[in-house]
Amino acid sequence: MSQNQKIRIKLKSYDHALVDKSAARIVETVKSTGAIVSGPIPLPTSKKIFTVNRSTFVNKKAREQFELNSFCRLLDIYSSSAKTVDALMKLELPSGVEVEIKV
Repeated sequence: MSQNQKIRIKLKSYDHALVDKSAARIVETVKSTGAIVSGPIPLPTSKKIFTVNRSTFVNKKAREQFELNSFCRLLDIYSSSAKTVDALMKLELPSGVEVEIKV
């Protein structure tokens, strides 16, 4: 792996605390291997709103709204070595976080 290669990590979750903890853990791990990290950069929160009728048959005006927020963070890792990649592969993150790695 060459020295000037950039690794981009995108974290996604429905819980903002989990995303922040995961990002902090990744930054800590990568810095311990001597690579340079820029981020975590918060990306815009995507909201999905679902409107549901409260009653099945009558009362069309009575509705309930539910909201599903998706939080994203972006990390860029510069001057990474094989040691950095190895440390990232061994890292265990919480189950509610989706990790996308691009090299």
